[in-house]
Amino acid sequence: MKLLRYIELKSGHSDNGPAWIGYVTSSKTGRTLYFNGRGLMKLKGQRRGNSGGNYVDMETGESFWVSGVKKNGQDRHWAGSGKVLVEAAALADYLKAIGTTTLDRSRCEVTETIQATDIKRLSELANSSCKGWPDEPCDPYSFTRNVALRRGSE
Repeated sequence: MKLLRYIELKSGHSDNGPAWIGYVTSSKTGRTLYFNGRGLMKLKGQRRGNSGGNYVDMETGESFWVSGVKKNGQDRHWAGSGKVLVEAAALADYLKAIGTTTLDRSRCEVTETIQATDIKRLSELANSSCKGWPDEPCDPYSFTRNVALRRGSE
């Protein structure tokens, strides 16, 4: 199922990270979103990534903020800056969602650089067993903490 979403990289960027409006594909459970070559896993409960994201890239540990698009077109955090890239294939649906016929070029730019995502490969990674801490049960969503730890020790 394709969903129109706002996606922003939070790791290393605070509220000024690269941001997109585009289609994401949801896993069967809805806990993983696939976008631009990445598998983004939802953080449980009130946990947020170190940079304030609500999703984490299952391969890199980078933190992302993912949300529905706002009807007023003000998707980026009030303290953030930078243009939001709108996926060309999603432009018509985005304009309809915000109730306009033209894109505000001072805030947004159309892009055709969104990469295809190998959902099968990422789904297999997400569903492989025992990726978590050694003393925890095999929870496919617990391993994302280890990704960040491995990156910090390199």
